[in-house]
Amino acid sequence: MTDSLTDDLAPPPATVLCVDDEPNILSALRRLFRPEGYRVLVAESGAAGLAILEQEKVDLVISDMRMPEMDGAKFLEHVRQRWPDTVRLLLTGYSDVSSILAAINRGEIYRYITKPWDDNDILLVVRHGLERHALEREKARLEALTLRQNDELKTLNQSLEAKVEIRTEELRSSRDTILETNKKLKGNFITTIKILSSMIEMRGGNLAGHSRRVADLARRIAVKLGLDANATQEVFIAALLHDIGKIGFPDDLLAMPVNLLAGDMLGVFRKHPLRAEQLLMPLDDLRGVAALLRAHMERFDGGGFPDGIAGPLIPLGARILALASDYDNLQIGALLQRKVLAPDAKQIIYDAVGKRYDPKVVAAFRALMDGEPVEKLRDLATVAKYLTPGMTLSRDLVTPDGVMLLSADHVLDERLIQQVQDFEAKNEVRLNIWVWPAPPKGD
Repeated sequence: MTDSLTDDLAPPPATVLCVDDEPNILSALRRLFRPEGYRVLVAESGAAGLAILEQEKVDLVISDMRMPEMDGAKFLEHVRQRWPDTVRLLLTGYSDVSSILAAINRGEIYRYITKPWDDNDILLVVRHGLERHALEREKARLEALTLRQNDELKTLNQSLEAKVEIRTEELRSSRDTILETNKKLKGNFITTIKILSSMIEMRGGNLAGHSRRVADLARRIAVKLGLDANATQEVFIAALLHDIGKIGFPDDLLAMPVNLLAGDMLGVFRKHPLRAEQLLMPLDDLRGVAALLRAHMERFDGGGFPDGIAGPLIPLGARILALASDYDNLQIGALLQRKVLAPDAKQIIYDAVGKRYDPKVVAAFRALMDGEPVEKLRDLATVAKYLTPGMTLSRDLVTPDGVMLLSADHVLDERLIQQVQDFEAKNEVRLNIWVWPAPPKGD
């Protein structure tokens, strides 16, 4: 049994290949990863890295951008084409957005890391990349299992009449397995989105929890407006990822309130909805989300960007996201050079009805803020020492700095409870834990 929750969530030992033309960088990466239990391979050029990949099974590749003969973008493109299941990370020591975008588009990288790096950050990125790799392999395994079971069902349907009862029972069992598998795949997809959202927030000092708060409010507004389940989930995911277009912003731009931006910095900022759309468009399942992200900075009166569209031409999900994002940004000081209290933030929203915001969306927001909630929440807040086996998390369990430890709907057992308590003691923190209450006896 491990001594902390994060140890338990760490991936099994994996092979990591580091490619860089600077031996000191390779030495530093080797010293960093080996204590984590990874098998570390190194190469001083792209060609040498490809030679290693032909001989070794590699789970994750970290490549420098600037290398002679073959740069990081070209190397990672080769890796994507020949070993598409290998997680690809880019290591860059300069702010060349075009080169980074080339690596993203050609190499389909999972994440880029700037030099000099923070050891804890790069370890976390590698761990999350390997976790995603494991999820994708598990998804492929489950899909193959489902196809195999379907073939078996077809064979059973052609069997003798005397086996009808057995065949029916097996069909019922297989159906339940498929439904449970699909449920797990959907849960894994949302968890992956939440992990990506947390990684995006790591670069902003005041952003911890911002995307989750925006996503929760956007979901509640969507429900209040009567959107169906698929449209509501699309708004929820878009809210979790609404800052993804800022991933290449310099630190000074991220730290500056929007109302102080001018000149070139304002021009860069106005491109982030388009960049968000570009990053998500290759993913078929997220194309609807990409369209919402493109339009979420539009204004209802037509004075927004990037397209200057107005009224119902703006997707409803984008109109919802615009209000939810601004409401939280006002309170954390991302829009104005001062933080605004919640009542004042609400009034600013109300005053901009018909200008920045859709009156219909503002009306739903007002009903949530000043009237009855859209849904009665029955979950309870508790602390680690009062947890008991069988409790189910009603919300994601996150650290004070926004790192997710366990996703919602996780059923706690004695081992996990002990690990949560050990985590609090070791890190001297108090976690905010929300659980569903146990049903009354007889229900």
